[in-house]
Amino acid sequence: MPRAPFALVLVLSVFLGLATTRLTAEENTVALNIEPSKDNPRNSEGSFARLKSGRLIFYYSQFYGGAEDGSPARIAGIHSDDAGRTWSEPQVVLENTAGNNVMSVSLLRLASGKLAFFYILKNSWLDSRPYVRFSSDEAATWSEPKLVVAAPGYFVLNNDRVVQLTSGRLIVPVAFHRSRLADPQSSKSFDSRATDLWYYSDDEGQTWQESPSWWAIPVRSGSGLQEPGVVELADGKLFGWARTDQGVQYGLTSTDSGKTWTAPLPTTLESPTSPASIKRLPGSTSLLAVYNDHSGRFPFQPKRRTPLAVAVSSDNGQTWPDAKLIEDDPNSWYCYTAIYFVDDAVLLAYCAGDTKVGPLNRLRIRRIPLDWLPSK
Repeated sequence: MPRAPFALVLVLSVFLGLATTRLTAEENTVALNIEPSKDNPRNSEGSFARLKSGRLIFYYSQFYGGAEDGSPARIAGIHSDDAGRTWSEPQVVLENTAGNNVMSVSLLRLASGKLAFFYILKNSWLDSRPYVRFSSDEAATWSEPKLVVAAPGYFVLNNDRVVQLTSGRLIVPVAFHRSRLADPQSSKSFDSRATDLWYYSDDEGQTWQESPSWWAIPVRSGSGLQEPGVVELADGKLFGWARTDQGVQYGLTSTDSGKTWTAPLPTTLESPTSPASIKRLPGSTSLLAVYNDHSGRFPFQPKRRTPLAVAVSSDNGQTWPDAKLIEDDPNSWYCYTAIYFVDDAVLLAYCAGDTKVGPLNRLRIRRIPLDWLPSK
């Protein structure tokens, strides 16, 4: 048999090599890093949505006057037309209209077809509350803001936390931090010990009600129940969770669509004082968690937000036996993850800072095929 010309062999080798590299890389690919800069010293937590055209959008907190939680920040957006593999340059979506900042986005496609855009407007250490805007033209324009929590105070709504149940009800899980002092400019006014509350709406965010339940952690703690989340299970019950300083996430359940909640108890998600993110896998009853796994199955640094792992539960969050490691740099912080399923992959967006750039200052988007995840 005649041999192929050397040039053709070389071309084929390069092509096959590139194809192999691409397939290997797509097993667990960093699609984008948004690095801190002089103008934007912190780019952090955000949320995804998909437009009817197929375009993906991602809104995130873009800081421009410092990198602390109280520094000035606006909301910026990027988009992708290839299922999250490449992304556009950032554009400002919402300018800062607060005393301190606007940050911590949750985007949600509503059952009605509209898009909802939740965020925190922080005026001071005494005043931080969630707002929502709506779009009927695929994020081209947004309505005037509506206040979700009417009561005064400091309320934390994490990014990518708002859910709409199969019934149509919207659930907003928040952590309430009481004030220690009356000085709005002093961080000493902030009590880190949080209690959890839930707000719900049965008219797609036009009006809001506070759940009759609220819970504090039932042990001595410096954190309380911080940065809560909620997911609807396949049987219609709700599973809620919150980060704590007890070495585990604490969990709660609701059997009446978020009106009342059971007392918080330790879960088997072992982690530092760092938020977990949980969503149900598409077409499955199983849950996917992204968190800092400190169970010991991967090496970890005590109290550090590393490593970052994914785990799967097939028993509604009771156990998480199957896990895989995503990142494990001992000098990095991985936290505030947004989870979004697109086609046959999952997109994860999270803070991936380190000792060089600062713990929360680099934003990373990672694309992982669903078949790479732990067994479902």
